[in-house]
Amino acid sequence: QVQLVESGGRLVQAGGSLRLSCAASGRTFSSYTMGWFRQAPGKQRELVAAITSGGSTNYAGRFTISRDNARNTVYLQMNSLKPEDTAVYYCAAKYASPSSNWAYWGQGTQVTVSS
Repeated sequence: QVQLVESGGRLVQAGGSLRLSCAASGRTFSSYTMGWFRQAPGKQRELVAAITSGGSTNYAGRFTISRDNARNTVYLQMNSLKPEDTAVYYCAAKYASPSSNWAYWGQGTQVTVSS
């Protein structure tokens, strides 16, 4: 089992940058695939980026996911933020099997982008 705690969310102006962090408990962090999701008011939760235990990610663009297994932490670097990026951002973890579901979730951190 793993517990996840997000931090770094705040109010930021459009065009700005923000880095979110997700600290994980447990000694098996490095074996999990990690992801960042977001949910805006009235919308479904959506996957923003994911990274495998080995550090592979297929996501590109304004947001970059990375991980530091020595610190049990996963990051989301967000650049050129837009008002539509306003949402609660969640960290999640799942086992490395391709068929596994996102089993563990953090409480979320609020990101608000002002125009």
